[in-house]
Amino acid sequence: MSNLGRGSYTIRLNIPNQPGALAQVTGLIAEYGGITGAIDIVRVEEDSLVRDITFDGVTPEVCEALLRALADIQGVEVVNISDRVFLMHLGGKISMQSKIPVMTRNDLSIAYTPGVAKVCTAIHEDESKVYSLTVKRNTVAVVSDGSAVLGLGDIGPKAAMPVMEGKAQLFKAFGNVDAWPICLDSQTTEEIVTAVKAIAPGFGGINLEDISAPRCFEIEQRLRDELDIPVFHDDQHGTAVVMTAGLINALKVVNKKAEDIRVVMVGVGAAGTACMHMMRDMGIKNIIGCDRDGALYVGRDEHMDSSKQAFAAVTNPNKEHGTLTDVIKGADIFIGLSGPGVLNVDHVKSMAKDPIVFAMSNPIPEIMPEEAAPHVAIMATGRSDYPNQINNVLCFPGIFRGALDCRAHTITEGMKMAAAKAIASCISDAELCAEYIIPGVFDQRVSKLVAAAVVEEFKNQL
Repeated sequence: MSNLGRGSYTIRLNIPNQPGALAQVTGLIAEYGGITGAIDIVRVEEDSLVRDITFDGVTPEVCEALLRALADIQGVEVVNISDRVFLMHLGGKISMQSKIPVMTRNDLSIAYTPGVAKVCTAIHEDESKVYSLTVKRNTVAVVSDGSAVLGLGDIGPKAAMPVMEGKAQLFKAFGNVDAWPICLDSQTTEEIVTAVKAIAPGFGGINLEDISAPRCFEIEQRLRDELDIPVFHDDQHGTAVVMTAGLINALKVVNKKAEDIRVVMVGVGAAGTACMHMMRDMGIKNIIGCDRDGALYVGRDEHMDSSKQAFAAVTNPNKEHGTLTDVIKGADIFIGLSGPGVLNVDHVKSMAKDPIVFAMSNPIPEIMPEEAAPHVAIMATGRSDYPNQINNVLCFPGIFRGALDCRAHTITEGMKMAAAKAIASCISDAELCAEYIIPGVFDQRVSKLVAAAVVEEFKNQL
């Protein structure tokens, strides 16, 4: 059973100090499906103990019912309960920390006025020194308008902040890159481009995040053209890089060649378009993209915008028509970047021998692994509770680490492919198997290898 919606809670209870009282509480938690973790004594009172009990595995609705049941136990008082997710986010998850102490008047005079004027003058005379004398050399802006937050949609810039803070955490933890959330109260392309250009002097790179299609394409392209620092839309390119790494290894497992296979994709937005382009760079020639109305092809008139027309122009060489049910027949690979339940068992059964299914919709994939497993050679999702997680954290910290280290002005297609190959290379031929085609997110080799590959590709392009 999926743990979707199940939380982790800490409940403070005043429990009678008598034999069996605590066991009655923990037994009731277990009866409601909770898994008890830590039990801590907060204080001792005359006839009772105040304890904090942490438990996992129940939904908010079940937790409310459990609270009522606990309150009905004679002598037990529910003091309060905390959702541990909210506790982690209190006050935000990141902060600025000074690298040097400012403890004396002399420290202050060097770090700030008057000493700082000497540094400002040096940068004014030679702007390239901004990289050696300020935080620009290691700082990325995580920019969003909150219009396409994963699994939540258009929730606006304020509600998107926790996601962007989390992204900044991952930059630091996996790439030692200092990142900061910049959530913009605008969903106008021109205003976003203008705002990002205005703040760019203080950053070494721009990571665009959770901006809806098709605006995200123009925003990224405009910024790439108009800024001299790397601009990377992670929803598009991070997903594509990690998916490509997985495909490189998956094709080895099933002993198929890129030029011989047929791919069907559902989801032709920002991420789907980037994935398509990287698959073409891999040498895959036959890719069919699908939306709610079926296959995209040159000449289709219904529900086609400029981005779908561009997608169709370089895919579906045989101009196949029809629904997903029609075009999935005989496909070697399914790539899902859409929503839950799009793919069913009958679809999978109709695919070619040893089919590969990357169902990457999050949190609920296009088909659950349990359903697909008997009929596929390789299964990957975006989830952490199944093998082969296609997770962008394998890509973006290393990509930016490398781009910052070599002071690249842009992140090229060659750098993206180099990053994908570096991720794939973390798994040796001896280790490679159907349930291990992509390294785990905590594999410490990944970001270093990706960064090194980006730097090497940068040198090759000089």
